[in-house]
Amino acid sequence: MRLIDSHCHFDFPPFADNSGDYLDLARQAGVSHIVIPSVGERNWQQVKRLCEAARQPGQPALFYALGMHPYFAEEHGPETLARLEQALEQARDDPCCVAVGECGLDFAIPDADRQQQMDWLVAQLSLANQYNLPVILHCRKAFPELLQCLKCCPPIRGGVYHAFSGSLQQAIQLLDLGIKIGVGGTITYRRANKTRTTIAQLPLDALLLETDAPDMPPAGFQGEPNRPDRVVQVLNALAELRSESVSQLAQATHKNAEVLFALPSHI
Repeated sequence: MRLIDSHCHFDFPPFADNSGDYLDLARQAGVSHIVIPSVGERNWQQVKRLCEAARQPGQPALFYALGMHPYFAEEHGPETLARLEQALEQARDDPCCVAVGECGLDFAIPDADRQQQMDWLVAQLSLANQYNLPVILHCRKAFPELLQCLKCCPPIRGGVYHAFSGSLQQAIQLLDLGIKIGVGGTITYRRANKTRTTIAQLPLDALLLETDAPDMPPAGFQGEPNRPDRVVQVLNALAELRSESVSQLAQATHKNAEVLFALPSHI
């Protein structure tokens, strides 16, 4: 069984100081690839170096995305967008750079500058198209506005809506725009009825597995930093909700992420 953690902040603590042990745990769990989204200029180089240094035989292969996370909007500015374009240009021939993100909208932030967030998202969608990359999307309390931005600048390579917890109608609207659904620890909680019901009804080729480690721990691990090996808990919960077997789900979600991010299949 080979799994892809399509969203893991592996440059954050506790991984940053002991990445080898956590990669060993991920390998033992069957994780073959980990995609690391950045949050802003402050960690673009960090995620790049981390992926370059992690090329060890038998270990999960690491890949990264470059973007401006809306939660850290106070750290961004017009000059950040210009430097993001420069960073993407420099990474044009880097097989480890597989997406633009994490980008999106976060209107749950007090006093969020909503128009600025939308402008930055559209700019990043445009950069994704310019560099022929998919997008990794974050959204809190801004779904209609996110759809508006996606329709304004449709991502030609598609993308993934990270940590989906919405309705079936919302999921279908995303799928119609070429956006896949990131399935994470939320579905391991039986109280998350709406999300669990929605995920059970979606086409299998729409789903990617993710942990969002060190955040969003699955049920049973509350209060602990999440880890990429716990993508297995997400997989098992998905198997409880759907008619496919664990092995079928593992194979399909692996293929979905592999195709979306153009990951090497031989690893």
